[in-house]
Amino acid sequence: MRNLKGRLDLCSINTATLGHREPLSRTIDRIANAGFRGIAPWRHEMEKADVTQIAKQIKALDLTVTGYCRSTYLPAATRAQFVANVNENKAALRDAATLGARCFVMVVGGLPEGSRDLIDARRQVSDGIAELLETARDCGVPLALEPLHPMYAADRAVLNTLAQALDICETLDPERSGFLGVAIDVYHCWWDPALQASIAAAGQAKRILAYHACDWLRETRDILLDRGMMGDGVVDLPAMRECVERAGYDGLVEVEIFSKENWWRRDPDEVLRICAERLQAVC
Repeated sequence: MRNLKGRLDLCSINTATLGHREPLSRTIDRIANAGFRGIAPWRHEMEKADVTQIAKQIKALDLTVTGYCRSTYLPAATRAQFVANVNENKAALRDAATLGARCFVMVVGGLPEGSRDLIDARRQVSDGIAELLETARDCGVPLALEPLHPMYAADRAVLNTLAQALDICETLDPERSGFLGVAIDVYHCWWDPALQASIAAAGQAKRILAYHACDWLRETRDILLDRGMMGDGVVDLPAMRECVERAGYDGLVEVEIFSKENWWRRDPDEVLRICAERLQAVC
């Protein structure tokens, strides 16, 4: 396992960690000034900015875009809406290419409004990814399927385990082209009894595209907006990263923390300083 001590060049900050409180250009400067060499911006931030200009700023600061967040949900109540969702993701992939992103993070979506058909929602996810894969190849940006904790199955992601994500990858991309893989997020995967085996399988197939670090608080107050800073929760973070890196992952370690009542209320530079300390000490 790589030693992160003094190696913030191996570390990235997902802009959600700072709460999206400032213009993206200011956030980029903060992250670079704090010594990190990676960044993962969000699409809604880009809507208020010029993609080409942001790409130039990121390149000038010698930052790596570890991921572009995130996909429009795929499952829909009508065929027309499904097609619209796919097309939105194709447009986002083109922006990801402009940014030079290492991957486009796919949070695939839950059940359409009013639906109880989990099987159909998962079928739509697979169909949508199949349609996006050609665009991903054309743009040169891999799709990173991010399994979410099962508590999000209804509203955010019917893709809930790493093994499930790998099944989709093998079905749609049996040649292992490099354009379909997985993002492994501590918050969503730490609980999985099959996690070590799934990480090993993902590594063997060369499908690990991103690794997201945070922690799971023992007394989580909000399932979406109360993630823990690394070291504040119950996850054995060194063991998890060792497993991921043993499987062959050599990309940046990306911090992604949603924390409405704690970290998003703090000074952004303080948050970045603590992220740097924890990455080097407890991850």
